[in-house]
Amino acid sequence: MPIKPPMLRSGDTIGLVTLGSPLAAQTINAGIATLRQLGFHVVVGNSVYAETGFLAGSAQMRAKDLMDMFTNDNVDMILPTRGGVGVAEILPYLDYAFIQNHPKIISGYSDITILLNVLAQQANLITLHSLLLLDFSPVTPAYNYNQFFSATSNVTSRRQIENPPNMPQISRVSGNVTGPIVGGNLTSFVGSLGTPYEIDTKGKIILLEETSEPINTVFRYINQLKLAGKFDDCLGIVMGECTNCPEAYHTTYEDLINAVMVPLGKPLMTNVASGHGFYKAAIPIGATVNLDTINNTLTVTESTVTA
Repeated sequence: MPIKPPMLRSGDTIGLVTLGSPLAAQTINAGIATLRQLGFHVVVGNSVYAETGFLAGSAQMRAKDLMDMFTNDNVDMILPTRGGVGVAEILPYLDYAFIQNHPKIISGYSDITILLNVLAQQANLITLHSLLLLDFSPVTPAYNYNQFFSATSNVTSRRQIENPPNMPQISRVSGNVTGPIVGGNLTSFVGSLGTPYEIDTKGKIILLEETSEPINTVFRYINQLKLAGKFDDCLGIVMGECTNCPEAYHTTYEDLINAVMVPLGKPLMTNVASGHGFYKAAIPIGATVNLDTINNTLTVTESTVTA
């Protein structure tokens, strides 16, 4: 059984870390102000404001920041400021046994995806494909906050993941499957192939989303996963948006889904709000979900936090 972290309560302390690329201090400070307005205390890691070219300090420094948040008994939840390149670089320096014995909520998307899935695989911890610090902002829609807090702050055993109004989830291949959900950012998974941190999709439902890549590049990444066997033994596929992904050779993201994903024959749902999209569902990585593309529903079948 996967390990469920303790739920987030008003007045809890959120530990901030920057695990990949640096983020502007102004954006960090604005996010901290929003968290405090929401009633949370904040602990800031040593690497949060660091900047070494396209990285926020050394891999060891960023990994130590994350481990410090897991070892700090006063920290109730861990929130990366952003994704960006370099997150995978910290993976060899983490103590997965300690994390497994000291579970905490950790949320994020983009390059944080690889960390979320590795923690689910190697520490058996349910993690959350949801908000980063930069999303705690006045322009963040209420849907995103509602999704985030419904996943982190209550122990309801079943939760249907629904898009906001006027953004339909689309079932493309019919089926009804239940299993752990894994996945997130497509680029992150391609980067993990052939490493000890390669995503395990056997017997699982895969979530994929992408941003700012032309469709021919998205095809390349999906084909790489296909050649690596990642769709062979999966139960089903959930496709999020491809945000700001320009068409290539008169081919759109929808064309790519119809030409490449539908023929795989796996239960397939597309257009799910997630990751880099404006609307972000809270999807618990490692938790059991039911993908019912006959009735067009995606449902988390277990609580993802404990009281």
